[in-house]
Amino acid sequence: MTRSLTPATAGEVFALVRAGTATTRSEIGQLTGLSRTAVASRVSALQALGLVVECEEGPSTGGRPPATLTFGVDAGIVLVAAIGRSRTQLAVCDLAGGLLCTEDVEQEIGSNPAELMPLVVARLAALRDTLGPERPRTVGIGVNLPGTVDVARGCSRNSPTMAGWDGVPLQPYFAALDAVPTFVDNDANAMVLAERLGERRKFRDMLLIKASTGLRAGIVSGGVLQRGAVGAVGEIGHTKIAAAQGVVCRCGNIGCVEAVAGGWALVRDLEALGRSVTHIRDVVELAGTGDTEARRLIRDSGRRIGEVVAGAVNLLDPEALVIGGDIAGAYDIFVAGMRETLYGNAISTATQTLQILPWAYGDRSGMIGCASMTLDQVLSVGAVDRMVAGLVRR
Repeated sequence: MTRSLTPATAGEVFALVRAGTATTRSEIGQLTGLSRTAVASRVSALQALGLVVECEEGPSTGGRPPATLTFGVDAGIVLVAAIGRSRTQLAVCDLAGGLLCTEDVEQEIGSNPAELMPLVVARLAALRDTLGPERPRTVGIGVNLPGTVDVARGCSRNSPTMAGWDGVPLQPYFAALDAVPTFVDNDANAMVLAERLGERRKFRDMLLIKASTGLRAGIVSGGVLQRGAVGAVGEIGHTKIAAAQGVVCRCGNIGCVEAVAGGWALVRDLEALGRSVTHIRDVVELAGTGDTEARRLIRDSGRRIGEVVAGAVNLLDPEALVIGGDIAGAYDIFVAGMRETLYGNAISTATQTLQILPWAYGDRSGMIGCASMTLDQVLSVGAVDRMVAGLVRR
């Protein structure tokens, strides 16, 4: 923590404890320059909120052993809805983003917000209520959607997958559930935030490819999630490639990589070969049984996406390239194809240390990333300082 002329606030003290940087009052004092009285005051306020818990005494370094301060992950919960084209994943998480309970909701493809959102809210409320009447307070709600999202308005901006969702704010649907803020972002952004938890936090420059029904990328550069001017960062699926020349994409344009390499395109092509498939998950399952055509299509998908990703690698120079989405179920086949064009088209300087990895949390990634996105907002330094100020005013 960088010292400033302004004394560290309770929110800044909490950030140290939450990150595990400081685990005793003495360490807080050393890192912030606060007096023992000031440290005690801030810790006391955080304890009153349940955000900091004082545990049994830690190891002694001479004299009385110090009490250990830990993050009170059970002081609240976050509600999460990862909304997809055919399935919505719901979760209740603790303040560390841990999944307490989850539920999958299968839905009709093409459902609009007026049809789907009341069901999502009702099922999320029921899931929350399984924790009982003494459950922790809800501190926020996180939602992710496919396609470009208007983060400020909390709605879809442009999604070929979710017709009828563009411009419809989602906060009003959750208003009756809990009077807490709702945060909305796209699915790839949520997934790349999940990837930066745990050991992968060391990667400050990361590119995640979500290859499912559609194609999208999540980008972290310099440790910061990138959204761009209008939230359209990562729309790699609609990059033009030669292999898609003359092929109509579901976005209405011609020649998009998604039109030949997206999950919906693989379903289309495999159906034309007489296979009974309705979703990219069916294609992946067939590939797992050794179906030659399914394996060929997935490898070709990796090869074509690799052409586009090569340009992104040249531009961004990431440390890690993470493969997520439904196609990650055939990770080895997909990546074998991707390596052919990625290493053939990207500069060797950018690829010689590049790590290609499967997503860390599998199909839980969207839910965990949603929780992380929400917690970074509701447990920010400013948000915690406002909570403490509210305590003082009571």
